[in-house]
Amino acid sequence: MDSVAEADTREVLPVLQGLCVLRRTISTPNVFLGPQLTTAQAASSTSNGAVCTGSFSAISAADFVSALHPGWNVGNTLDAVPDEGSWNNVPVVASTFDTVKAAGFKSVRLPVTWAYHFTGSSPDWTVDPVWLQRVSDVVDQIVARGLYVVVDVHHDSWVWADVSQSGADLAMIEEKFYKLWYQIGTKLACKSSLVAFEPINEPPCNTATDAAEINKLNKIFLQAINDAGGFNSQRVVTLVGGGQDSVKTVDWFVAPSGFSNPYAIQFHYYSPYADKATVKTDFELIRNKFPNVPLLLGEYDASPTNTEPAARWKYVDTLIKIAASLDISCILWDNGLDHLDRTTSTWRDTNSLSMITKSTATTANSLPDSTEDGSATTQSSSAYIFHQYGTAVTAQTLSFIFNGNTLSSISDSTGATLTSGTDYSVSGANIVFTASYLSKHLSSTTAPGVVATLTLKFSGGNSSPTIQIVQWKTPTLSSTSAAASSVSGSDLSIPITWGGLKTIAAVKVLTKSGTYLVDDWTNYLGPLQQARATYSGHYNWDTSNVILTSSVINSVISAGQSTVFTFEFFPRDNGAVNAVNFTLTV
Repeated sequence: MDSVAEADTREVLPVLQGLCVLRRTISTPNVFLGPQLTTAQAASSTSNGAVCTGSFSAISAADFVSALHPGWNVGNTLDAVPDEGSWNNVPVVASTFDTVKAAGFKSVRLPVTWAYHFTGSSPDWTVDPVWLQRVSDVVDQIVARGLYVVVDVHHDSWVWADVSQSGADLAMIEEKFYKLWYQIGTKLACKSSLVAFEPINEPPCNTATDAAEINKLNKIFLQAINDAGGFNSQRVVTLVGGGQDSVKTVDWFVAPSGFSNPYAIQFHYYSPYADKATVKTDFELIRNKFPNVPLLLGEYDASPTNTEPAARWKYVDTLIKIAASLDISCILWDNGLDHLDRTTSTWRDTNSLSMITKSTATTANSLPDSTEDGSATTQSSSAYIFHQYGTAVTAQTLSFIFNGNTLSSISDSTGATLTSGTDYSVSGANIVFTASYLSKHLSSTTAPGVVATLTLKFSGGNSSPTIQIVQWKTPTLSSTSAAASSVSGSDLSIPITWGGLKTIAAVKVLTKSGTYLVDDWTNYLGPLQQARATYSGHYNWDTSNVILTSSVINSVISAGQSTVFTFEFFPRDNGAVNAVNFTLTV
């Protein structure tokens, strides 16, 4: 089933942009009164529906969702709080979508937070027309490049539309939600069929009661865009379940009735990196629940910023192929610090990019192997050749997952091709780099850091992984302790002299009594995960500092115990050598 009520066409393209004019209704339209609007309020809110000239090439939800893959999110931009430039990105520029299209993406999800752009209040919730126009202009930039686009209501889900909160004013939420989508629907009513709508991003949901209210929001959304007129009654929509969580969606999602819009179900997925078999189980669960409904994975990510490359590539390879096997289209989350450097128009991880944009269910990609964080006490990764400062250079062996392919070539950072048999050899599932070759880049006294990057090509698949040759020694901190009370209220930046890769592998956090300060659930995980804090929430880093967040500093103060933070680096040895301690005292 491709629509709430059966879709009447499956025409895919061409798409023509319609022209939009406003119409004024004389009689009160048939308005859904779920938001508790009075008849007079409802008539007022729908008195300026849109009439479009030109044509609309109707498309089924199945064809639309299929055409979205692969997609890309403009994260942390129009959805930033309170405004477009408030987070880590400059405002959207049209050329970004040229870069996205050239990379092989077919669609853009456009997250938009509307909460801080209202100029009115109940019952006259009015969206700033300048903001509406800004969103409309960005939609046009995307569509002009032949890309599909999904427009949503984003962080409003927790700013004002959290139906799960105790004492939530549901009548207000419903009223405001209707008015918001009526205005969005009116502004975008005449956009082509390349444009779809998504009612709300990751709406908080803890119970079946919450889920029932989210189902109601889906219906209010549909009523609002249909009342807005134009081409909206034919427009594809991607409806949502609680939290856009696959399990909650399976348990509680119920599609609204009484509307003709072709619909898909959108869910998001960010776990679990370590247990890839669970990806298959989770995706099969939602596909089996909705066997005839198009499914869209609207957000997923394994970020180059904070994940180890070999593990990341294995995860991406697994997720993309499982999704393809179950006819689930995928849109990559990118917050501006993850995949695309929007200022330089360069991609930070071209190997992930290649797999995301080219792999199918049957693609056999060759990948570097790595330790899974289970019972292991040290971590290996074939995405690196690590050599410790002060030691002799020896041959190194890296394990690879060849997946039936053969190694075609290895080239270095200059483009020179390595010689098989002299510089390296293949033995079973291993690639062995000779001491004589590594000595061209390394010695016992080579300065720490990345000294060379190798690119591997294989006879099949879409993967061209890299291997970085890294000289390392243990980093040093400018200080090893501070009083928690003296640094409370803001993040604490601790200057560091890096000793190899300029990144943190993990941070172990234990109070002086040996208890876990944060994330005590990690007690049930393996040795490399126990007592480890959460990236971004508890720690971060930049080119010159390791950083403890104000949140984790407050946790130390609340615990009333001095706490040791063990910063671990790559290569990772569970804190034995390649780690440094910092103590917050109370």
